[in-house]
Amino acid sequence: MKILTCAFSCLRDPDMRVGFGEGGEGGLGWNMVLQLGRFFNVYVLTHSGNRESIEKKMSGGKMPKINFYYIDLPKFLNFTKKNIQIYTYLWQIKAYFVAKKLQKKNKFDVFHHITYANDWMASYIGALLSIPYIRGPGGGAHRVPKKFVKEYSFKERLAQRIRSIGQWVFKHDPFFIIGQNRAKAILVCNKEAFNAMPKKWQKKAYFFPVNGISSDDLSLLKKKEKNTNDKFLILTAGKLMKIKGFDLAIKSFKLFSNKINNTELSIIGDGPEMQNLKKLVDELRIENKVLFEPWMPREKLLKKMADCDVFLFASLRDGGGAVIVEAMAAAKPVVCLDIGGPGFHINEKCGIKIKLDNSKQAIKKMADALKFLYYNKRLREKLGRVARKRVESFYLWDRLGERLLETYKDVFNF
Repeated sequence: MKILTCAFSCLRDPDMRVGFGEGGEGGLGWNMVLQLGRFFNVYVLTHSGNRESIEKKMSGGKMPKINFYYIDLPKFLNFTKKNIQIYTYLWQIKAYFVAKKLQKKNKFDVFHHITYANDWMASYIGALLSIPYIRGPGGGAHRVPKKFVKEYSFKERLAQRIRSIGQWVFKHDPFFIIGQNRAKAILVCNKEAFNAMPKKWQKKAYFFPVNGISSDDLSLLKKKEKNTNDKFLILTAGKLMKIKGFDLAIKSFKLFSNKINNTELSIIGDGPEMQNLKKLVDELRIENKVLFEPWMPREKLLKKMADCDVFLFASLRDGGGAVIVEAMAAAKPVVCLDIGGPGFHINEKCGIKIKLDNSKQAIKKMADALKFLYYNKRLREKLGRVARKRVESFYLWDRLGERLLETYKDVFNF
C-alpha cells in the first residue's frame, strides 16, 4: 500500500526546547511516520523547517525508506507564525495542492493526517482528496477546569476564553466537518477528546496515545542506584506555564515537607512562570528543599528520572504528557491529576490519580499521596515495576506500530 501522510511537525517542533528530545508534536509525527514505514510505502508532507533534522536522522541508516516532501508558505505570511495554529492552517491549504499533484502521479491508497491532529483543526487533504482518510492520534478538547480558572489572573482567564472561542470557530469550519465525516477512522488520545465528539464520529474512533518511548530510551532507564544523600526525591518536569500546575505541585510539596524533613523537590524546565514559581517557593520558605534545574539533554533528564523516588505531575491541561510515560519507563510511581493524557496513562496499578474538585482539595490529596508513598517503600517499588511493564507492553513505539497496523487492517479490511 502507498500511504500519503501529512505531518506539519515531524522530528522538530516550532517551539521545541533543547532537552526534551523527540517529544511533543514533532516526536509524534516522526515516530508515527517511522512506524508506518515499517509496513507501507510512505510519502510525507512536512514543513521545510524540519528538513535539516530529518535528513540528519535518515543519513544514519537503519531507517525505513520514506519519501519526504518539504513545504513552506510564502515569506509574506511569516507574520502568522506568531500564532502557530493559524500558520499551520494556512500551510495545510498549500499542502493540499501539493498532495493533489502527487496523487495524480502515485495513486495513493490512503491518506493519514498525523500532525497537527487537534480535534478542532481542519485537514484540507482529508476533506478534499478523494482517497480513504484516517486521522490522528490527537486531542484538544481538554480544558482547565472552571474552578481552577476562577483563580487565574484576568489575563490568564482571557487566554483560556480566547482558546475556547477559537476552538468553537475551527470546529464549525465546513472543511473540518467534511473531513471528519469522510474519515474512516479517528484516533483519539484521551477520554475528553472522545467525549467531545458527536456520536456518529465516536463510532469510528480508536484510542491511541500521542506519546511513546523508544527501545533506546528504555535501555537508558534501567534501575539506578539510590542517591547517596539518602533524601526522598520528588521530580517534576515540563514547560513552566500556568496551565501545567507547577504552583499546585509546589504547594502540595510544602504540605508534605512540613511532616517529612529528608525530602527534596526538583523542578526541571523553563518557561514564563519561572519567576512566579521561585517567588512562591520563597514565600512558602522551602527554598532549601526545592531545586530548579534548566532544560537539559534528554539522556540526562532520563537519568534524573531513574534516580528519583516519585514523579509528580500536576498539569491541568495536558492532552499527552510525554514525561508521564518516561517516568513510568523509569519504573517510578506517578502522582498526577485525573485529567487528559495523564489520566489516560496512569491507572491504580502504577500510580495515584487525583480526582479534581478544587485547588485546595487537589493540593491536599497530592500531599497525602506523597506521604502515603513515602511510608510505603514496597508499594512504591511495586507501582514502579507495573508502570515499567505497562510501558513495555503498551507504549514502546514498535508495539504502537503494531497496534497501528492492526487498526489499518480493521479499517481497510486487508
